[in-house]
Parts: sequence; structure tokens; C-alpha cells
Amino acid sequence: MTSTTASLAAPPASGNIAAAAASTSAPSIAGAPSPNNIPAAASHNANTLTPRLAVGLTGIFLAAMIAGINNRVGSLALADLRGASGFGLDDGSWITTVYSAGELLAMPIAGWFAITLSLRRFHLMMLGTCSAIACLLPFVHDMSLLLILRALQGLTAGSLIPLLMMAALRFLPPSIRLYALALYSMTATFAPNVSTWLAGLWTDQLLDLRMVYWQIIPAGLVAGLLVAWGVPQDMPKPERFSQANWFGLIFGALGLGLVAVGLDQGNRLEWFSSPLISTCLVVGILLVAYYLFTEWHHPAPFIKLQLLGRRNLGLGFTIFFSLLVIFLSGSLLPSLHLGHAWNYRAQQSAPIGLMIGLPQLIVAPAVSLLLYRKWVDARAVMALGLACLSLSCVIGAHLTSEWMWMEFIWAQSLQAIGQPLAVVALLFLSTSVVQPMEGPYVSGMVNLLRALGTLAGSAVISRLIELRTRFHSEMLLDHAARAQTPAPADLASAIAGQAAVLSVADAYWTLAVFAAILIPLVFALQYIPSPTVAMHSKH
Repeated sequence: MTSTTASLAAPPASGNIAAAAASTSAPSIAGAPSPNNIPAAASHNANTLTPRLAVGLTGIFLAAMIAGINNRVGSLALADLRGASGFGLDDGSWITTVYSAGELLAMPIAGWFAITLSLRRFHLMMLGTCSAIACLLPFVHDMSLLLILRALQGLTAGSLIPLLMMAALRFLPPSIRLYALALYSMTATFAPNVSTWLAGLWTDQLLDLRMVYWQIIPAGLVAGLLVAWGVPQDMPKPERFSQANWFGLIFGALGLGLVAVGLDQGNRLEWFSSPLISTCLVVGILLVAYYLFTEWHHPAPFIKLQLLGRRNLGLGFTIFFSLLVIFLSGSLLPSLHLGHAWNYRAQQSAPIGLMIGLPQLIVAPAVSLLLYRKWVDARAVMALGLACLSLSCVIGAHLTSEWMWMEFIWAQSLQAIGQPLAVVALLFLSTSVVQPMEGPYVSGMVNLLRALGTLAGSAVISRLIELRTRFHSEMLLDHAARAQTPAPADLASAIAGQAAVLSVADAYWTLAVFAAILIPLVFALQYIPSPTVAMHSKH
């Protein structure tokens, strides 16, 4: 491996990026794959970013964004899709569940397949299949067939997002890689928030539900053309198929699918009161644990768990999982309140998401620019982001039944700043202890946590709100019974409305404390100097 390739990251033991840049070969780690095992990830010389390669990377970015939007819009428009197709509430809920399960299965193994089949070929296969399924979905009215196609679409779309980080770590030199990480961060900060506006556009303005499925086709066509022209073609490595941990993957795929079902259907079926949810979660966790055990001991794993022994990966990924839960304070909680208090649909709730999503086009690259300053400690940047998120939740916790979307402006503005500050800085701290050949492993783990964090966070917050709503309803009803004044005729409705407001406020307070607790953990991460310092040390 050339010195240029080795300069992509710091050796895990010291965190010294400059030392990595000056070395002539990648430092070895216990159990690290040899360059022969992962040639596609390590063979490309990252000296320069050519215009043609930049076009290809733009296509990978665009594909990752539409994959994230496709999931979120489908979830937001689910009630309309059910109504148009005549599906019941219970049956229709599985449309999003199977998509999430497919997405979860794909994310940890997409990088392995991209290396084996070549990045360009695998990306185009997944993008083409995802778009082809989108063409068919509006015409499918059989529930069983719809669920199968939606699961396959989740599998293909879920493969596209990890490839963005993998390509950034592989192709880009340190002088610009942080900007690519900022683009990747937007799959978690921009896409979910803009999706609310898109869902309202298709369901309430253009009134064409087919666009919920077809929206990805034009962007997918453009992304495919950009990738086909700009991304270099690697030699496929079919011999890797005989080396992989297929036995373990069978258990892992089944386990992740069961966990996805348990998390997504848990609230609807009352969690462990349901034998289905109990079985899915218990058996799913056991199967995933066995899969991880086999991966740890396999010579050619899909994900390399030993990398988590590095502080900035093990602790950093734990914080990343927590961040995804906290981010729901900027999307799920305001939407729940506006839906309960004012019966807002996606179109009316769109400003809530756009206040966070649109600023990311400027704020995320600006955070990358800040991290290139020699005097900046990325840990302080991340702590500032968490402080902004915590303060945003504190502001949101003061909501009343009179709040409409305008009252969320300050809270959402802090979210728009805090989310990129936290996630871009964390991605820099984590990926800086990764060698280029390890990029696919790290990308797989990051995106697995991304999918799990969103599912688990939604489930936990929804359950918290449900329990607190019951509690506040009982307290308010008890207070009304003790009052001597005549009860109003709409007492039940008033209690239900106020209980919903108080429960959302409780969720805000919980996430505010959670974000504040994470701040000291940030400074336990290993200090990584700015890439500018490393580049100057190299020269």
C-alpha cells in the first residue's frame, strides 16, 4: 500500500494522523484483513479527486439521499396508501415493517458485496432493482405480493446508503474527506426532515399517491447515469463467495428481521403482552448474538467486530446510536403534538422538518470547514452540538396545547445547528482511526446502528409517550373528580388533549437529560488533531 493510501487514517494505537500519513504501509492490527482480501477498498490511489470521479461520487450521494427519503415518505403516507388500497390498519402496518427489516438486513453486508462484485456494478444493480420495484408498486393490490416487493425494495435501498461512506473513505484524500462525511451525515439530518414536505406534496397537493413510490425513479435514473460514468470499474472477486461466513449470516439475517418486526410492531401489539413480539425480540436477539459470535471468530467476516476495541469506534458508535434517538426530538415529537392538538397532516407539518432539513445544505459543510481549523477540537464541537440539542429539547418541553408550528421555530433552529455539529464531528473522530481497507467494515457497522437506532428510538419514545399519556390521563381525571365545580361536557376530550401535551413534554425532558449526559462521554473519546495538522506534518 502506498504512503498516500496509508495517510487516510491514524493508527488506532496512537491516533496520530501525521504518523499514518508518513508511513509506507498500513499498520497491522490483530486479525486485520490483508490487502488481497479487500483489494477494491485499498487499491485506489487517493491522491486526487478527478472531475469524473467527482461526478460518480455525486451519483452515489444522490442515490443514498433518495433511499433515505423513500423509507420516510412511505411511512408518513402509510394511512393514505392503506385507504387507497383498501387495506386494514393491522395489515397495512406491515408495509413499513417489512421495508425496515429489508433495510436492516442490507446495511451491514452491502460493503462486502460492493467489494466482491465491484462498487460500480453492485451499486447499479441495487439502484436499478429498487427503481424497477418502484415502477410496479402502485399497480400491486395483493397484500402478500406487496409485502414481498416492499421488503425487496428495502433490501436494495438499504444497500445504497452504506456505499456513500465506503466511497468517501476509499476515494477521497484527507483534504476534502470531511466534506463527504458531511454529505453522509445529511442522510440522517436532511433526508428524514425533507420527507415530511414531500409526503404532503404527494398526498395533499398533487393528490397522486403513485408518486410516493415513483418519486425515486427520476433521481435514480440520474444517479445511475452519474455512477455508471464516474465510478471506476474494479475487477470482481468471485472467490470471496467461498470464503464468507454464510452459515452465520443466515442466523444474522433471520435475527435482524425478527428484531425489526418486534421493534416496529411492538407498540401496536402491546409489546411483551403479545406472544409474537416476545418471540420476535427474544429469538431475534439470540440469533443476532450467535451471528456476531461467528463473525468474531471467522477469518473473513462481513463485519469486523474487533474494530470496536478502538475507543473512538466502540464508544463513538455507542454515542452515535444515542444521537439517532435524540434526533427524533426534532421530527417525531413536534409531529406527534401537531397531529394530536391540531390534526395536522404532513402538508401542515412540513415547516417543522424543513426548518431542520434545508439549513443542512449550508450548516453541514460549514461544520466540516470548522473541523479543518488547526485550533479546533472535534470533541468540543460535538459537545456543543449536544448542548444545542439538549437546549432545544428544554425549549420543546415548555409546549402547551396552543403551540402550532410557529412556536417550534427556536427549538427547531437549535436542532438544525446541533445535529450537524454532533454527527459530523463524531464521524470525523470515528473514521480517523480507520484504515482504508477497513472502510467497508466500519460503513456496515455505522449503518446497521443507524437503522437500529431509528427503529429502537421510535419504539422507545412512542412507548414512553403512551405510558405517560395514561399516567397524566389518570391524574387529570382524579383531579377533576375531586373538584367541586361542575365538569364540562367535553371533559374526556379536554383530558385526552392535555394528557397528550404533557406526555410529549415529558419525552422532551427525557431527551434533554439524555443529551446532557452524553456530553462528558464525548471528552472520553480519543483526541484527533485536525486533518490540516496531519497534512502539514506530512510535508
